[in-house]
Order: sequence, then C-alpha cells, then structure tokens
Amino acid sequence: MQAFLKGTSISTKPPLTKDRGVAATAGSSGENKKAKPVPWVEKYRPKCVDEVAFQEEVVAVLKKSLEGADLPNLLFYGPPGTGKTSTILAAARELFGPELFRLRVLELNASDERGIQVVREKVKNFAQLTVSGSRSDGKPCPPFKIVILDEADSMTSAAQAALRRTMEKESKTTRFCLICNYVSRIIEPLTSRCSKFRFKPLSDKIQQQRLLDIAKKENVKISDEGIAYLVKVSEGDLRKAITFLQSATRLTGGKEITEKVITDIAGVIPAEKIDGVFAACQSGSFDKLEAVVKDLIDEGHAATQLVNQVHDVVVENNLSDKQKSIITEKLAEVDKCLADGADEHLQLISLCATVMQQLSQNC
Repeated sequence: MQAFLKGTSISTKPPLTKDRGVAATAGSSGENKKAKPVPWVEKYRPKCVDEVAFQEEVVAVLKKSLEGADLPNLLFYGPPGTGKTSTILAAARELFGPELFRLRVLELNASDERGIQVVREKVKNFAQLTVSGSRSDGKPCPPFKIVILDEADSMTSAAQAALRRTMEKESKTTRFCLICNYVSRIIEPLTSRCSKFRFKPLSDKIQQQRLLDIAKKENVKISDEGIAYLVKVSEGDLRKAITFLQSATRLTGGKEITEKVITDIAGVIPAEKIDGVFAACQSGSFDKLEAVVKDLIDEGHAATQLVNQVHDVVVENNLSDKQKSIITEKLAEVDKCLADGADEHLQLISLCATVMQQLSQNC
C-alpha cells in the first residue's frame, strides 16, 4: 500500500523539462552572483604586479621573473597592510594564469596547522609533485611551483628547521615565499636561503589616492580632510584604512563620513579626552587624575590606545629631553605590562603619575 501511495505521489509531480531545469539553474546562479557581497579589502586587492603600490624593488624583481627570468626563494617582511601577500598572489596569478594557479600554488596561513608534521607531510608532498601542464592562452609557464607561507614568524623553530632541507632538495621544481612582520623571528638558515625584501609602510599620499579611488567607485561621500584623518588613524596600514572606510559607509548609510564617525569606528580616543588627561596631570591633584582615568576605562577605551596617543602628544610637547625620556621609558614599561596581562587601571594610574611628576617640574 505504501509503495502504491509513494508511486502515485511521484506521478502527480509535473515533469521538469531539460530546458526548464537549465534555465532555473542559470537563474539561481545569476542571482547568487549578484547578491554576493565582497569585503572591499578583497574586492580592491591588486590583480597584477603593476597595481602594487610603493614597493619598487620587489615589483622590479617579480617583473623580471614574469619576463622569463628565474625566481629565487623570497622572504617578504614589513608592517601589516603594506601588500606582502597581495604582491606574491598577484605575481603567481600572472605567472600561472587562472587555470594552473590552484595546481601550482600552495598557500598556508597562521590559521592553518603548521607544525613540524605539516611541513614534513603537506609541504614536502606538494614540493615533490612533478610540474606538468601548460597555459591555455599560449603564454610561457615557468617550470616550478610556489609555496606561500604567510605569517611565517608564528611558525615554531622546529617547523622552520624542518623546512631547510625541503627548500634545498626541491629547488628544481619549487620556490618558497615566506611572509612575516618580524624578520628577526625567522631562523638564520632560512633567511640565508631567501632573497629578502622589506615592505615599507605606505606613504600618506599613496594611501589617500587609493582611498579616494575606492570612495569614488563605491559612491562614498567623504571630504579630503576625512580621508587624511582616516590615513592618520590607520598608521600606514592600507588594509585597516579600507576596512574603516567600508565600516563607516555602512554606519552612515549614504551620508557624508565625518571625523567623529571615523574616530568611533577606529577606537581612537578623542583629542578632548587626551587633553583632559594632561590637564589633570598639570593640576597636580591625584584625585582629579584618578577620576579621569576611571572615566576613560568606564567608557571602554583601550589602555594600549591611550599609551600610543600619549606617546604622540609627549613627543610633540614642549618638554625637556630628560622629561621626554623619563615619560617614554615609563610608556614602554606600561606597554610591556599590559601585554603581559597587568591591570589596566593600575598601569594607567602609574603612567599618569609619572607624567604628573614631570609636568609639575615645569610649573
């Protein structure tokens, strides 16, 4: 009986023609493509080496390899958001084309498991694969693969040591590109096997040009002063600046982006609050100082952000060199303690007390 009912229920469904099925699939895929939002950081990532900004030496070496010269093992280091990962990915796409890119490039990030076992198995197995295939567009294809190890400074020393032999043994078929923020955390035997390139923090002018270009393409209302402030709070990190711009656009909903909006999104402590801290220090009253610090913490401002902004104000202030050196030394001490998990309230009170002592000498 159940079989009979099942059979009747199937027969009552209208038959789906082949054409109709194809049309439905095409329509749904078209809708998916249209409705797929992409973060601006990925949307405006350089697609080719020529689009990489402000890194002339690296671009020159990569262009030579695109013209047919051999590519050495590479080590890119420098501050975050300066284009290290974007540069090697753009170069790999130009070298291999979209078809061979997935086959010829292995990218491992710090979020992936990258202990000594992964280096011994995954990286070694990929490096041992023979290179085959040619580009469909007829352009010459280099006879090697690329292994990109992003954030290599977070790899263990044992994993880095295990990489040495693989780099030498598979040099005929594989090139390695190590990317890190701190080159001092890469072991010496690895750095000696790579051509090192330092990525400079992007200049304010280059960042402003790129942000204005994105704002124009996305129809974002922002003044030149707003762009300049955005560049200032991002501290040479273009990725951070683009993320702030997109967040501010979503927050304002089509209205003009002001400095206040950027300040709120970036987590920057307003200039009036910093002035209030220094005014409390100059007053010589410890009670006032403690009240100001308590207000800052209660409002949710990060202690590390205050340390950075106090440093900027102290450097620009009309204090003697001795006073500046004492306050700066205290700033470094507080920064280390905060990184180790010390209590924010006590550390900020200690910092502000030192500033008070130094400012009281001017009175």
